Amino acid sequence: MKITFLGAAKEVTGSCYLVETEKSKFLIDCGMFQGSEIEDEYNYQEFAFDIADIDFMLLTHAHIDHSGRIPLLFKRGYRKKIYATKGTVDLCEYMLQDSGHIQQIENEWKNRKRKRAGKTLRMPLYTADDGKAAMQLFCGVNYDEIIEPSEDVKVKFNDAGHMLGSSILEIWVKEGGKETKVVFSGDLGNKNIPILRDPTIIDEADYLVCESTYGDRLHEDVGDKAKKLMEIIKKTISRGGNVIIPSFAVGRTQELLYEIHKDEELYKNEIEYISKVPVYVDSPLATSVTDVFRKHLDYFDDEARSYVENGDYPLDFPNLHFTHSTEESKALNDLKEPVIIISASGMCEAGRIKHHLKHNLWRSDSTIVFVGYQAKGTLGRRILEGEKTVNIFGEEITVNAEIQNIESFSGHADQKGIMDWISSFKKKPKKVFIVHGEDSAQKVLSEKIKDVFNIETVIPSKYDTYDFESDEVNVTEIPLPSDDEILRQIEELRTENDKILSRLKDIISQNRGKVKEVGSDLAAMSDVLSRLKRRFS
Repeated sequence: MKITFLGAAKEVTGSCYLVETEKSKFLIDCGMFQGSEIEDEYNYQEFAFDIADIDFMLLTHAHIDHSGRIPLLFKRGYRKKIYATKGTVDLCEYMLQDSGHIQQIENEWKNRKRKRAGKTLRMPLYTADDGKAAMQLFCGVNYDEIIEPSEDVKVKFNDAGHMLGSSILEIWVKEGGKETKVVFSGDLGNKNIPILRDPTIIDEADYLVCESTYGDRLHEDVGDKAKKLMEIIKKTISRGGNVIIPSFAVGRTQELLYEIHKDEELYKNEIEYISKVPVYVDSPLATSVTDVFRKHLDYFDDEARSYVENGDYPLDFPNLHFTHSTEESKALNDLKEPVIIISASGMCEAGRIKHHLKHNLWRSDSTIVFVGYQAKGTLGRRILEGEKTVNIFGEEITVNAEIQNIESFSGHADQKGIMDWISSFKKKPKKVFIVHGEDSAQKVLSEKIKDVFNIETVIPSKYDTYDFESDEVNVTEIPLPSDDEILRQIEELRTENDKILSRLKDIISQNRGKVKEVGSDLAAMSDVLSRLKRRFS
Protein backbone atom coordinates (compact mmCIF):
# COMPACT_ATOMS: atom_id res chain seq x y z
CA MET A 1 0.00 0.00 0.00
CA LYS A 2 1.10 3.56 -0.74
CA ILE A 3 -0.20 7.03 0.14
CA THR A 4 0.71 10.05 -1.99
CA PHE A 5 0.13 13.46 -0.46
CA LEU A 6 -1.27 15.68 -3.23
CA GLY A 7 -2.46 18.63 -1.14
CA ALA A 8 -2.67 20.00 2.41
CA ALA A 9 0.95 18.87 2.74
CA LYS A 10 2.95 21.63 4.49
CA GLU A 11 -0.05 23.84 3.72
CA VAL A 12 -3.63 24.11 4.91
CA THR A 13 -5.74 23.95 1.74
CA GLY A 14 -6.09 21.61 -1.24
CA SER A 15 -6.65 18.39 0.74
CA CYS A 16 -6.17 15.37 -1.51
CA TYR A 17 -4.56 11.97 -0.92
CA LEU A 18 -4.07 9.08 -3.34
CA VAL A 19 -4.12 5.61 -1.76
CA GLU A 20 -2.85 2.68 -3.82
CA THR A 21 -3.33 -0.94 -2.74
CA GLU A 22 -2.57 -4.22 -4.56
CA LYS A 23 -6.03 -4.12 -6.16
CA SER A 24 -7.40 -0.56 -5.83
CA LYS A 25 -6.60 3.10 -6.26
CA PHE A 26 -8.74 5.67 -4.51
CA LEU A 27 -8.78 9.32 -3.47
CA ILE A 28 -9.49 10.83 -0.09
CA ASP A 29 -10.81 14.36 -0.69
CA CYS A 30 -10.21 16.52 -3.74
CA GLY A 31 -10.03 20.05 -2.37
CA MET A 32 -9.36 23.47 -3.76
CA PHE A 33 -6.17 25.40 -3.02
CA GLN A 34 -6.95 28.78 -1.47
CA GLY A 35 -4.87 31.85 -0.66
CA SER A 36 -2.72 33.88 -3.02
CA GLU A 37 -2.74 33.84 -6.81
CA ILE A 38 -0.02 31.19 -6.66
CA GLU A 39 -2.24 28.83 -4.68
CA ASP A 40 -5.10 29.58 -7.05
CA GLU A 41 -2.90 28.54 -9.98
CA TYR A 42 -2.42 25.09 -8.45
CA ASN A 43 -6.12 24.43 -9.08
CA TYR A 44 -5.59 24.62 -12.85
CA GLN A 45 -2.77 22.07 -12.91
CA GLU A 46 -3.31 18.59 -14.27
CA PHE A 47 -4.10 15.99 -11.62
CA ALA A 48 -1.03 14.02 -10.56
CA PHE A 49 -2.73 10.72 -11.37
CA ASP A 50 -4.56 9.09 -14.27
CA ILE A 51 -8.25 9.77 -13.65
CA ALA A 52 -9.18 6.51 -15.41
CA ASP A 53 -7.22 4.53 -12.78
CA ILE A 54 -9.21 5.81 -9.78
CA ASP A 55 -11.73 3.23 -8.52
CA PHE A 56 -13.60 5.41 -6.01
CA MET A 57 -13.30 8.44 -3.77
CA LEU A 58 -13.96 9.10 -0.08
CA LEU A 59 -14.92 12.64 1.02
CA THR A 60 -14.37 13.65 4.64
CA HIS A 61 -16.60 16.74 4.53
CA ALA A 62 -18.09 19.45 2.32
CA HIS A 63 -15.78 22.42 2.91
CA ILE A 64 -14.36 23.64 -0.41
CA ASP A 65 -10.72 23.09 0.57
CA HIS A 66 -11.68 19.38 0.73
CA SER A 67 -14.36 19.09 -1.96
CA GLY A 68 -13.80 22.07 -4.28
CA ARG A 69 -12.04 20.30 -7.16
CA ILE A 70 -14.60 17.48 -7.46
CA PRO A 71 -16.46 19.33 -10.26
CA LEU A 72 -13.12 19.70 -12.08
CA LEU A 73 -12.48 15.98 -11.60
CA PHE A 74 -15.91 15.32 -13.14
CA LYS A 75 -15.26 17.82 -15.94
CA ARG A 76 -12.06 15.96 -16.83
CA GLY A 77 -13.77 12.59 -17.04
CA TYR A 78 -14.12 11.01 -13.59
CA ARG A 79 -17.30 8.89 -13.39
CA LYS A 80 -16.77 6.54 -10.42
CA LYS A 81 -18.51 6.73 -7.03
CA ILE A 82 -17.86 9.31 -4.31
CA TYR A 83 -18.74 8.13 -0.80
CA ALA A 84 -19.62 10.65 1.93
CA THR A 85 -22.07 11.00 4.81
CA LYS A 86 -25.63 11.88 3.84
CA GLY A 87 -25.22 15.30 5.46
CA THR A 88 -22.10 15.97 3.38
CA VAL A 89 -23.90 14.93 0.20
CA ASP A 90 -26.77 17.33 0.94
CA LEU A 91 -24.35 20.19 1.62
CA CYS A 92 -22.33 19.51 -1.53
CA GLU A 93 -25.54 19.77 -3.54
CA TYR A 94 -25.46 23.50 -2.80
CA MET A 95 -21.78 24.16 -2.14
CA LEU A 96 -20.31 22.79 -5.36
CA GLN A 97 -22.77 24.72 -7.50
CA ASP A 98 -22.06 27.84 -5.47
CA SER A 99 -18.33 27.29 -5.93
CA GLY A 100 -18.85 26.94 -9.68
CA HIS A 101 -20.81 30.19 -9.72
CA ILE A 102 -17.97 31.94 -7.87
CA GLN A 103 -15.46 30.51 -10.37
CA GLN A 104 -17.48 31.99 -13.22
CA ILE A 105 -17.83 35.43 -11.61
CA GLU A 106 -14.17 35.62 -10.56
CA ASN A 107 -13.04 34.44 -14.00
CA GLU A 108 -15.10 37.13 -15.75
CA TRP A 109 -13.48 39.79 -13.56
CA LYS A 110 -9.97 38.39 -14.15
CA ASN A 111 -10.60 38.09 -17.90
CA ARG A 112 -11.42 41.79 -18.05
CA LYS A 113 -8.03 42.48 -16.48
CA ARG A 114 -6.34 40.03 -18.86
CA LYS A 115 -8.00 41.66 -21.87
CA ARG A 116 -6.84 45.14 -20.86
CA ALA A 117 -3.31 43.75 -20.40
CA GLY A 118 -3.38 42.02 -23.80
CA LYS A 119 -3.18 38.57 -22.20
CA THR A 120 -4.88 35.35 -23.31
CA LEU A 121 -8.38 34.90 -21.86
CA ARG A 122 -9.10 31.81 -19.78
CA MET A 123 -12.13 29.58 -19.21
CA PRO A 124 -13.34 29.24 -15.61
CA LEU A 125 -11.98 26.30 -13.64
CA TYR A 126 -15.52 24.88 -13.76
CA THR A 127 -19.08 26.14 -13.76
CA ALA A 128 -22.18 25.82 -11.58
CA ASP A 129 -23.48 23.27 -14.08
CA ASP A 130 -20.33 21.17 -13.56
CA GLY A 131 -20.96 21.31 -9.81
CA LYS A 132 -24.52 20.15 -10.29
CA ALA A 133 -23.55 17.37 -12.71
CA ALA A 134 -20.89 16.01 -10.34
CA MET A 135 -23.59 15.23 -7.75
CA GLN A 136 -24.68 12.16 -9.73
CA LEU A 137 -21.52 10.42 -8.46
CA PHE A 138 -22.27 10.84 -4.74
CA CYS A 139 -23.35 7.95 -2.51
CA GLY A 140 -24.60 8.88 0.96
CA VAL A 141 -23.71 6.71 3.95
CA ASN A 142 -24.57 6.83 7.65
CA TYR A 143 -22.21 7.41 10.52
CA ASP A 144 -20.88 4.10 11.94
CA GLU A 145 -21.87 2.26 8.77
CA ILE A 146 -19.11 0.06 7.33
CA ILE A 147 -18.95 0.02 3.53
CA GLU A 148 -16.81 -2.04 1.14
CA PRO A 149 -16.12 0.12 -1.92
CA SER A 150 -13.73 -2.54 -3.27
CA GLU A 151 -12.89 -6.14 -2.42
CA ASP A 152 -9.78 -5.22 -0.41
CA VAL A 153 -10.98 -2.04 1.31
CA LYS A 154 -13.48 -1.41 4.13
CA VAL A 155 -14.39 2.07 5.38
CA LYS A 156 -16.24 3.48 8.37
CA PHE A 157 -17.35 7.13 8.63
CA ASN A 158 -17.20 8.57 12.18
CA ASP A 159 -18.33 11.99 13.39
CA ALA A 160 -15.42 14.48 13.32
CA GLY A 161 -17.37 17.25 15.10
CA HIS A 162 -15.99 19.84 12.64
CA MET A 163 -19.12 20.69 10.64
CA LEU A 164 -22.41 19.03 9.76
CA GLY A 165 -21.60 15.63 8.24
CA SER A 166 -17.83 15.84 8.76
CA SER A 167 -16.01 12.55 9.15
CA ILE A 168 -13.05 10.75 10.62
CA LEU A 169 -12.31 7.83 8.29
CA GLU A 170 -11.33 4.38 9.51
CA ILE A 171 -9.95 2.43 6.56
CA TRP A 172 -9.02 -1.27 6.61
CA VAL A 173 -6.90 -2.63 3.72
CA LYS A 174 -6.27 -6.35 3.12
CA GLU A 175 -2.98 -7.12 1.41
CA GLY A 176 -0.74 -10.18 1.38
CA GLY A 177 -2.84 -12.02 3.93
CA LYS A 178 -2.79 -9.23 6.53
CA GLU A 179 -4.99 -6.24 7.34
CA THR A 180 -3.68 -2.69 7.88
CA LYS A 181 -5.80 0.02 9.45
CA VAL A 182 -5.25 3.67 8.52
CA VAL A 183 -7.23 6.48 10.16
CA PHE A 184 -7.68 9.87 8.50
CA SER A 185 -8.69 12.52 11.02
CA GLY A 186 -10.19 14.80 8.36
CA ASP A 187 -10.67 18.21 9.97
CA LEU A 188 -10.95 17.43 13.66
CA GLY A 189 -13.48 19.52 15.55
CA ASN A 190 -13.43 21.12 18.99
CA LYS A 191 -15.25 19.61 21.92
CA ASN A 192 -18.37 21.41 23.10
CA ILE A 193 -19.06 23.18 19.81
CA PRO A 194 -22.68 24.34 19.72
CA ILE A 195 -25.03 22.17 17.65
CA LEU A 196 -22.43 19.50 16.79
CA ARG A 197 -21.44 16.38 18.69
CA ASP A 198 -17.86 15.88 19.94
CA PRO A 199 -15.35 14.06 17.70
CA THR A 200 -15.67 10.26 17.83
CA ILE A 201 -13.10 8.40 19.90
CA ILE A 202 -11.15 5.86 17.83
CA ASP A 203 -9.89 2.74 19.59
CA GLU A 204 -6.91 1.80 17.46
CA ALA A 205 -4.95 2.38 14.27
CA ASP A 206 -1.77 1.16 12.64
CA TYR A 207 -1.23 4.55 10.99
CA LEU A 208 -2.80 7.97 11.48
CA VAL A 209 -3.01 10.88 9.04
CA CYS A 210 -3.75 13.85 11.29
CA GLU A 211 -4.57 17.51 10.66
CA SER A 212 -2.52 20.19 12.45
CA THR A 213 -4.19 23.54 11.70
CA TYR A 214 -3.83 24.75 15.29
CA GLY A 215 -1.09 22.29 16.29
CA ASP A 216 1.10 24.98 17.83
CA ARG A 217 -1.41 26.81 20.00
CA LEU A 218 -4.38 26.66 22.33
CA HIS A 219 -7.73 28.34 21.80
CA GLU A 220 -8.94 30.77 24.42
CA ASP A 221 -11.40 29.36 26.92
CA VAL A 222 -14.26 28.02 24.80
CA GLY A 223 -16.72 28.90 27.55
CA ASP A 224 -15.94 32.62 27.19
CA LYS A 225 -16.28 32.92 23.42
CA ALA A 226 -20.02 33.65 23.39
CA LYS A 227 -19.65 36.36 26.02
CA LYS A 228 -16.71 37.90 24.17
CA LEU A 229 -18.68 37.98 20.91
CA MET A 230 -21.65 39.61 22.60
CA GLU A 231 -19.46 42.22 24.32
CA ILE A 232 -17.85 43.11 20.98
CA ILE A 233 -21.26 43.45 19.36
CA LYS A 234 -22.66 45.56 22.18
CA LYS A 235 -19.64 47.92 22.23
CA THR A 236 -19.65 48.37 18.44
CA ILE A 237 -23.40 48.93 18.12
CA SER A 238 -23.39 51.43 21.00
CA ARG A 239 -20.87 53.63 19.13
CA GLY A 240 -22.92 53.47 15.94
CA GLY A 241 -20.78 51.03 13.96
CA ASN A 242 -21.48 47.80 12.13
CA VAL A 243 -20.21 44.37 13.10
CA ILE A 244 -18.89 42.53 10.05
CA ILE A 245 -18.21 38.82 10.49
CA PRO A 246 -16.48 36.99 7.63
CA SER A 247 -17.76 33.47 8.08
CA PHE A 248 -17.88 30.22 6.18
CA ALA A 249 -21.44 29.72 5.01
CA VAL A 250 -21.44 26.23 6.47
CA GLY A 251 -20.59 25.61 10.10
CA ARG A 252 -19.45 28.89 11.61
CA THR A 253 -22.47 30.87 10.39
CA GLN A 254 -24.87 28.43 12.02
CA GLU A 255 -22.81 28.37 15.22
CA LEU A 256 -22.81 32.17 15.39
CA LEU A 257 -26.57 32.31 14.94
CA TYR A 258 -26.93 29.75 17.69
CA GLU A 259 -24.74 31.72 20.09
CA ILE A 260 -26.42 35.04 19.35
CA HIS A 261 -29.86 33.59 19.95
CA LYS A 262 -29.70 30.94 22.66
CA ASP A 263 -31.35 31.98 25.89
CA GLU A 264 -28.85 31.53 28.73
CA GLU A 265 -29.17 33.36 32.04
CA LEU A 266 -25.42 34.11 31.95
CA TYR A 267 -25.80 36.36 28.88
CA LYS A 268 -29.28 37.68 29.61
CA ASN A 269 -28.38 41.41 29.40
CA GLU A 270 -26.31 41.01 26.26
CA ILE A 271 -28.95 38.89 24.52
CA GLU A 272 -31.65 41.41 25.44
CA TYR A 273 -29.55 44.20 23.89
CA ILE A 274 -28.60 42.25 20.76
CA SER A 275 -32.17 41.06 20.18
CA LYS A 276 -33.00 44.60 19.02
CA VAL A 277 -30.17 44.68 16.44
CA PRO A 278 -30.84 43.41 12.90
CA VAL A 279 -28.71 40.40 12.02
CA TYR A 280 -28.18 39.84 8.28
CA VAL A 281 -26.83 36.61 6.85
CA ASP A 282 -25.67 37.82 3.47
CA SER A 283 -25.20 34.55 1.66
CA PRO A 284 -27.72 32.65 -0.47
CA LEU A 285 -25.66 29.54 0.24
CA ALA A 286 -26.02 29.98 4.01
CA THR A 287 -29.80 30.17 3.58
CA SER A 288 -29.90 26.85 1.76
CA VAL A 289 -27.41 25.27 4.16
CA THR A 290 -29.46 26.29 7.19
CA ASP A 291 -32.31 24.31 5.62
CA VAL A 292 -29.97 21.30 5.38
CA PHE A 293 -29.36 21.63 9.13
CA ARG A 294 -33.11 21.32 9.68
CA LYS A 295 -33.06 18.07 7.68
CA HIS A 296 -30.32 16.49 9.83
CA LEU A 297 -31.40 17.13 13.41
CA ASP A 298 -30.05 13.66 14.25
CA TYR A 299 -26.54 15.12 13.87
CA PHE A 300 -27.22 17.71 16.61
CA ASP A 301 -25.82 17.41 20.12
CA ASP A 302 -28.15 16.93 23.11
CA GLU A 303 -28.38 20.65 23.96
CA ALA A 304 -29.32 21.78 20.46
CA ARG A 305 -31.74 18.89 20.03
CA SER A 306 -33.49 19.80 23.28
CA TYR A 307 -34.08 23.34 21.97
CA VAL A 308 -35.76 21.90 18.89
CA GLU A 309 -37.83 19.42 20.92
CA ASN A 310 -39.10 22.35 23.00
CA GLY A 311 -40.26 24.10 19.83
CA ASP A 312 -37.40 26.60 19.63
CA TYR A 313 -35.25 26.29 16.50
CA PRO A 314 -31.96 28.00 17.47
CA LEU A 315 -31.02 28.98 13.90
CA ASP A 316 -34.00 31.27 13.45
CA PHE A 317 -35.17 34.31 15.46
CA PRO A 318 -37.23 37.49 14.88
CA ASN A 319 -34.38 39.94 14.11
CA LEU A 320 -32.65 37.52 11.71
CA HIS A 321 -32.76 38.27 7.98
CA PHE A 322 -31.37 36.34 5.01
CA THR A 323 -30.47 38.27 1.87
CA HIS A 324 -30.81 36.52 -1.47
CA SER A 325 -30.31 38.90 -4.38
CA THR A 326 -27.30 41.04 -5.23
CA GLU A 327 -29.53 44.12 -4.88
CA GLU A 328 -30.46 43.14 -1.30
CA SER A 329 -26.78 42.64 -0.49
CA LYS A 330 -25.78 46.04 -1.85
CA ALA A 331 -28.63 47.70 0.05
CA LEU A 332 -27.08 46.60 3.36
CA ASN A 333 -24.27 49.11 2.85
CA ASP A 334 -26.83 51.94 2.57
CA LEU A 335 -28.49 51.22 5.94
CA LYS A 336 -28.20 54.04 8.46
CA GLU A 337 -28.72 52.05 11.66
CA PRO A 338 -26.00 49.73 13.05
CA VAL A 339 -26.30 46.10 11.97
CA ILE A 340 -24.56 42.73 12.28
CA ILE A 341 -23.59 41.26 8.90
CA ILE A 342 -22.40 37.65 8.63
CA SER A 343 -21.11 36.98 5.15
CA ALA A 344 -18.94 34.53 3.18
CA SER A 345 -16.24 33.81 2.32
CA GLY A 346 -14.62 33.13 5.67
CA MET A 347 -11.13 34.06 4.42
CA CYS A 348 -12.42 37.16 2.58
CA GLU A 349 -11.17 35.92 -0.78
CA ALA A 350 -14.44 35.88 -2.73
CA GLY A 351 -18.11 36.59 -2.45
CA ARG A 352 -20.07 39.39 -0.85
CA ILE A 353 -17.85 39.86 2.19
CA LYS A 354 -15.36 41.86 0.09
CA HIS A 355 -18.03 44.49 -0.60
CA HIS A 356 -18.86 44.78 3.11
CA LEU A 357 -15.18 45.10 3.99
CA LYS A 358 -14.78 47.82 1.37
CA HIS A 359 -17.62 49.80 2.99
CA ASN A 360 -16.61 49.21 6.62
CA LEU A 361 -12.84 48.77 6.95
CA TRP A 362 -12.27 52.53 6.73
CA ARG A 363 -14.84 53.22 9.48
CA SER A 364 -13.33 53.55 12.96
CA ASP A 365 -16.71 52.84 14.57
CA SER A 366 -17.10 49.42 12.89
CA THR A 367 -15.58 46.10 13.96
CA ILE A 368 -14.42 43.17 11.84
CA VAL A 369 -14.65 39.91 13.81
CA PHE A 370 -12.72 36.88 12.53
CA VAL A 371 -14.07 33.56 13.75
CA GLY A 372 -12.20 31.05 11.58
CA TYR A 373 -8.77 30.15 10.29
CA GLN A 374 -7.19 32.60 7.81
CA ALA A 375 -4.79 30.92 5.38
CA LYS A 376 -1.53 32.53 4.28
CA GLY A 377 -1.93 34.98 1.44
CA THR A 378 -5.64 35.60 1.94
CA LEU A 379 -7.15 39.03 2.43
CA GLY A 380 -8.41 37.92 5.84
CA ARG A 381 -4.92 36.93 6.96
CA ARG A 382 -3.45 40.24 5.82
CA ILE A 383 -6.08 42.24 7.72
CA LEU A 384 -5.63 40.09 10.80
CA GLU A 385 -1.85 40.58 10.71
CA GLY A 386 -2.26 44.34 10.76
CA GLU A 387 -1.96 45.70 7.23
CA LYS A 388 -2.95 49.36 7.27
CA THR A 389 -4.17 49.46 3.68
CA VAL A 390 -5.60 46.66 1.55
CA ASN A 391 -6.62 46.50 -2.08
CA ILE A 392 -10.25 45.52 -2.67
CA PHE A 393 -11.62 45.56 -6.22
CA GLY A 394 -8.69 47.69 -7.37
CA GLU A 395 -9.19 50.34 -4.68
CA GLU A 396 -6.84 51.00 -1.75
CA ILE A 397 -8.85 50.89 1.49
CA THR A 398 -7.44 52.21 4.78
CA VAL A 399 -7.98 49.88 7.73
CA ASN A 400 -9.43 51.99 10.55
CA ALA A 401 -11.97 49.50 11.89
CA GLU A 402 -11.41 47.58 15.09
CA ILE A 403 -10.11 44.07 14.28
CA GLN A 404 -11.03 41.20 16.58
CA ASN A 405 -10.26 37.49 16.41
CA ILE A 406 -12.10 34.79 18.39
CA GLU A 407 -10.13 31.63 17.60
CA SER A 408 -12.27 29.40 19.80
CA PHE A 409 -15.09 29.73 17.25
CA SER A 410 -12.87 27.83 14.84
CA GLY A 411 -14.13 24.43 13.80
CA HIS A 412 -10.61 22.99 14.26
CA ALA A 413 -9.32 21.42 17.45
CA ASP A 414 -6.37 23.18 19.04
CA GLN A 415 -3.19 21.43 20.15
CA LYS A 416 -4.78 20.13 23.35
CA GLY A 417 -7.83 18.88 21.45
CA ILE A 418 -5.66 16.97 18.97
CA MET A 419 -3.45 15.52 21.73
CA ASP A 420 -6.46 14.50 23.84
CA TRP A 421 -7.99 12.76 20.82
CA ILE A 422 -4.79 10.83 20.06
CA SER A 423 -4.40 9.93 23.73
CA SER A 424 -7.82 8.21 23.64
CA PHE A 425 -6.53 5.54 21.21
CA LYS A 426 -6.28 2.31 23.20
CA LYS A 427 -3.77 1.01 20.66
CA LYS A 428 -1.65 3.91 19.47
CA PRO A 429 -0.61 4.18 15.82
CA LYS A 430 2.99 3.24 15.00
CA LYS A 431 3.35 6.34 12.80
CA VAL A 432 1.54 9.68 12.49
CA PHE A 433 1.56 11.70 9.25
CA ILE A 434 1.01 15.36 10.03
CA VAL A 435 -0.88 17.28 7.34
CA HIS A 436 -3.18 20.31 6.89
CA GLY A 437 -1.05 22.88 8.69
CA GLU A 438 1.56 25.59 8.30
CA ASP A 439 5.21 24.80 9.00
CA SER A 440 5.30 26.04 12.59
CA ALA A 441 2.10 24.26 13.58
CA GLN A 442 3.26 20.98 12.07
CA LYS A 443 6.72 21.08 13.64
CA VAL A 444 5.42 21.92 17.12
CA LEU A 445 2.72 19.23 16.98
CA SER A 446 5.22 16.70 15.62
CA GLU A 447 7.57 17.24 18.56
CA LYS A 448 4.68 17.13 21.02
CA ILE A 449 3.43 13.78 19.69
CA LYS A 450 6.94 12.30 19.79
CA ASP A 451 7.61 13.57 23.32
CA VAL A 452 4.27 12.58 24.86
CA PHE A 453 3.44 9.34 23.03
CA ASN A 454 6.83 8.22 21.71
CA ILE A 455 5.26 7.83 18.25
CA GLU A 456 7.26 8.37 15.07
CA THR A 457 5.96 11.31 13.03
CA VAL A 458 6.31 12.30 9.38
CA ILE A 459 5.63 15.73 7.87
CA PRO A 460 5.19 14.96 4.16
CA SER A 461 5.72 17.48 1.38
CA LYS A 462 3.40 17.77 -1.59
CA TYR A 463 3.75 14.77 -3.95
CA ASP A 464 5.68 12.69 -1.39
CA THR A 465 4.66 9.01 -1.39
CA TYR A 466 4.85 6.77 1.67
CA ASP A 467 5.42 3.09 0.84
CA PHE A 468 4.07 0.93 3.68
CA GLU A 469 6.07 -2.14 2.63
CA SER A 470 9.48 -0.46 2.56
CA ASP A 471 8.57 2.04 5.31
CA GLU A 472 10.03 4.86 3.25
CA VAL A 473 8.92 8.24 1.99
CA ASN A 474 9.71 8.61 -1.70
CA VAL A 475 9.97 12.15 -3.05
CA THR A 476 8.35 12.42 -6.47
CA GLU A 477 10.25 14.21 -9.22
CA ILE A 478 8.10 17.12 -10.38
CA PRO A 479 8.57 18.25 -14.01
CA LEU A 480 9.67 21.88 -14.37
CA PRO A 481 7.15 24.34 -15.79
CA SER A 482 7.73 26.12 -19.09
CA ASP A 483 9.87 29.26 -19.31
CA ASP A 484 6.72 31.39 -19.75
CA GLU A 485 5.16 29.79 -16.67
CA ILE A 486 8.33 30.43 -14.65
CA LEU A 487 8.36 34.10 -15.68
CA ARG A 488 4.66 34.51 -14.88
CA GLN A 489 5.01 32.97 -11.42
CA ILE A 490 8.16 35.02 -10.70
CA GLU A 491 6.09 38.13 -11.47
CA GLU A 492 3.41 36.97 -9.02
CA LEU A 493 6.04 36.32 -6.36
CA ARG A 494 7.51 39.77 -7.00
CA THR A 495 4.07 41.33 -6.45
CA GLU A 496 3.64 39.35 -3.23
CA ASN A 497 7.05 40.52 -1.99
CA ASP A 498 6.22 44.15 -2.91
CA LYS A 499 3.19 43.96 -0.61
CA ILE A 500 5.35 42.70 2.24
CA LEU A 501 8.02 45.35 1.66
CA SER A 502 5.35 48.05 1.56
CA ARG A 503 4.03 46.86 4.91
CA LEU A 504 7.52 46.85 6.43
CA LYS A 505 8.06 50.40 5.20
CA ASP A 506 4.75 51.45 6.77
CA ILE A 507 5.72 49.97 10.15
CA ILE A 508 9.16 51.59 10.13
CA SER A 509 7.93 54.99 8.92
CA GLN A 510 5.44 55.17 11.77
CA ASN A 511 8.22 54.21 14.22
CA ARG A 512 5.93 51.94 16.17
CA GLY A 513 8.68 49.50 17.08
CA LYS A 514 6.51 46.47 16.56
CA VAL A 515 9.34 43.98 16.40
CA LYS A 516 6.96 41.01 16.40
CA GLU A 517 5.12 42.30 13.33
CA VAL A 518 8.37 43.00 11.46
CA GLY A 519 9.59 39.50 12.30
CA SER A 520 6.35 38.03 11.01
CA ASP A 521 6.69 39.90 7.73
CA LEU A 522 10.34 38.93 7.30
CA ALA A 523 9.29 35.32 7.86
CA ALA A 524 6.59 35.70 5.22
CA MET A 525 9.11 37.15 2.78
CA SER A 526 11.50 34.30 3.51
CA ASP A 527 8.65 31.85 2.84
CA VAL A 528 8.01 33.43 -0.57
CA LEU A 529 11.70 33.24 -1.49
CA SER A 530 11.88 29.63 -0.30
CA ARG A 531 8.92 28.71 -2.48
CA LEU A 532 10.62 30.40 -5.42
CA LYS A 533 13.81 28.41 -4.79
CA ARG A 534 11.94 25.09 -4.39
CA ARG A 535 9.89 25.63 -7.53
CA PHE A 536 12.56 26.76 -9.92
CA SER A 537 15.91 25.48 -8.62
